[in-house]
Amino acid sequence: MFQAAVQTFSVSAAAASVYRGVFLVGFRRYCKKTSTKLRVSEALTGAEVGADVKVQGWVRSVRSQKNNIFFHVNDGSSLKSLQVVAGAEMNDPLLTFGSAVEVTGILKKSPHQKQPVELEAEQIRVVGGCNPVDFPFKIKERHSLEYIRQLPHLRCRTNAFSSLLRIRSEATAAIHSYFKDHGFVQIHTPIITSNDCEGAGELFKVEPSGPDFGDDEEFFSVPAFLTVSGQLHLEVMSGAFSRVYTFGPTFRAENSQSRRHLAEFFMVEAEISFTESLKDLTKVMEDMFRSATERVLARCVEDVDLFHRHVTPGHRWGCDLMTEHEKHLVKHCGNVPVFVTDYPYDLKPFYARDNQDQPRHTTAAVDLLVPGIGELCGGSLREERLDLLMARLKQVGLEDNYSWYLDLRRFGAVPHGGFGLGFERYLQCILGVDNIKDVIPFPRFSHSCLL
Repeated sequence: MFQAAVQTFSVSAAAASVYRGVFLVGFRRYCKKTSTKLRVSEALTGAEVGADVKVQGWVRSVRSQKNNIFFHVNDGSSLKSLQVVAGAEMNDPLLTFGSAVEVTGILKKSPHQKQPVELEAEQIRVVGGCNPVDFPFKIKERHSLEYIRQLPHLRCRTNAFSSLLRIRSEATAAIHSYFKDHGFVQIHTPIITSNDCEGAGELFKVEPSGPDFGDDEEFFSVPAFLTVSGQLHLEVMSGAFSRVYTFGPTFRAENSQSRRHLAEFFMVEAEISFTESLKDLTKVMEDMFRSATERVLARCVEDVDLFHRHVTPGHRWGCDLMTEHEKHLVKHCGNVPVFVTDYPYDLKPFYARDNQDQPRHTTAAVDLLVPGIGELCGGSLREERLDLLMARLKQVGLEDNYSWYLDLRRFGAVPHGGFGLGFERYLQCILGVDNIKDVIPFPRFSHSCLL
């Protein structure tokens, strides 16, 4: 038995040689020098000067000389591109404007003052070709926002729209950061809902498509719609959390193709419990606006400057009379953001708190108006008094649909309020953009749902 065990653990000299060979091959592969993969933004910092690096991206320009070729690569991580220098023998007919490439080489300090570093290529691989004749964007042309809007599947390839998307991403992070730093709990409110928060009736109905459902059958057993606001669901959560917010898509079935309307857009909404003052709401609105804008302008300086150069100066929306009134108020107050409070009772939804200030009869509601846009934020204190809320719901014929909403007032109700900010309008405001369709990746509006 002992001999058998010894035989089991014995290895012949030939076998040992094979194992050694496999080990050495694996060791060589493991220890083989590999290039450090960098994003363009990382390469441009110059921290890896002298290193063997690999960069992947899309060609933004190509220039050939007798002995060398020069081209710029961008991967979306930065407005600036990285210049690549290669010998003329490395030129590839597929290396054109718009093509996707992978470049390996040595990162070196650039002799030119306009760029801190450049990549001396040792290997160039064209990953995806691009015919510059058929490509709708031309290398030396400046394309208007109106033109690139017609190509939603390609407009992210342009400098202007890639800048917008980086700004949008930074603004999103800034808003989330503000709420996190101020003790708000994020709530994922549903996209499919059975209520109409705004009461305007501009809803998209959700119905199943397929042979398994009859025309008269409701999938959810009740009529269901795409949400127009997460406010009512936030009010549910404000019965357990003193500060909550949501940031997500909302939908309005407005039959409009104007510069200020979208059928799908993003809303930032917040609810604050234990407050009886509109000043508490306006403080959060103003602080959030300041905090997010300061961060965006500090971190996206070049992107903001580039996007401003693509905006038509002085050109603003053609809007209805109400929006013109809002703009007039802002202009009258010196073209600065303005809070307008205490709107007439009959103009606001059922949830707005009654000020009981007859004969004026107003609600504790507030709008933030900003230059060039009009209304940016809208909010109110919510009616927490059960008897007044019941009377209001009965007045507008909704008492049967909102019994659950009355329960929120019956069980541990507190004074509370909240607001909503249209994210695309916020971007228009800080960038001075004329058309709301130019600040969202894939705009949806009446008679248009491309992609």
